[in-house]
Amino acid sequence: MGIDLSIIWFVIIVFSTLMYIVMDGFDLGIGILFPFIRDNADRDVMVNSVAPVWDGNETWLVLGGAGLFGAFPLAYAVIVDALTIPLTLMLIGLIFRGVAFEFRFKATPAHRPFWDKAFLVGSILATFCQGIVVGAVISGFPVAGRAFAGTQLDWLTAFNLFCGVGLVVAYALLGASWLVMKSEDPLQQKMRELVKPLLLALLIIMAIISIWTPLTHSQIATRWFSLPNLFWLLPVPVLVVLFSFWLWKSSYSKTSLHSTPFVLTLALIFLGFSGLGISIWPYIIPPSVTLWQAAAPPQSQGFMLVGALFIIPIILVYTFWSYYVFRGKVQHGEGYH
Repeated sequence: MGIDLSIIWFVIIVFSTLMYIVMDGFDLGIGILFPFIRDNADRDVMVNSVAPVWDGNETWLVLGGAGLFGAFPLAYAVIVDALTIPLTLMLIGLIFRGVAFEFRFKATPAHRPFWDKAFLVGSILATFCQGIVVGAVISGFPVAGRAFAGTQLDWLTAFNLFCGVGLVVAYALLGASWLVMKSEDPLQQKMRELVKPLLLALLIIMAIISIWTPLTHSQIATRWFSLPNLFWLLPVPVLVVLFSFWLWKSSYSKTSLHSTPFVLTLALIFLGFSGLGISIWPYIIPPSVTLWQAAAPPQSQGFMLVGALFIIPIILVYTFWSYYVFRGKVQHGEGYH
């Protein structure tokens, strides 16, 4: 049996996307949480907690996009054509947030509120657009003759916008749990208090999406609720409930490890991402184009794989080392200036 390069590349792209969601998620979440924190010193601690690592997180987004372009050119062409507007707005949000990140430390006290607002708006815009993309992938794309057959506003649906709101809540929860781990009182206590309402909001959103998708997509309903699939997939919602209960308890427990809420939030994000993958598999352009139909020639995938196997370990080592070096709590008055 030969090696299925399409499966390998799908795993690489999924891994890159998940790494981006995890690492840039709490980064964007910190910007989303700015309205809840008015003290400038606390806001500095929030930003300084990600200052050494934030600009490296987008590496995974670039890797995932480049992998999709090279390994599944049909999927890249269709998705970019269908989602030109939200993807462009996402990039504008990321750029604006990056500029605000640098300028808020250099600005005069009179100008800092403007850059704080820019950091907030850029974070929300980028996150909201990413959620729209997730919703659009679940909803699917019309394809005719290896090209996108819809309009530029097909993404503008209630479901996709709801997914955008859901991702804003998810990233805010990631940011809050990250700051529980990286900050000290009183900021840490404020973040503990925010974890509970954000978790409750996220669970409500996940429940609504879990009901909405099978009601509107029969193939997703069949995937989740037909036998024996129901028994095989039951651990996903069960684990969501268990991890949520554990996260709720750890959010106000002073005796648990400060890293526990963040780890549990990561587990919830992973389970949600797994649910998405289960729902659309094996389609890379739902509901009709599979991985293999959208794949590049094996020669191209093999050529790219050589480079990927070289660069991915380097990115992982660099990422691990940067987080290891800057581990521990962030104190007031120290960090990026």
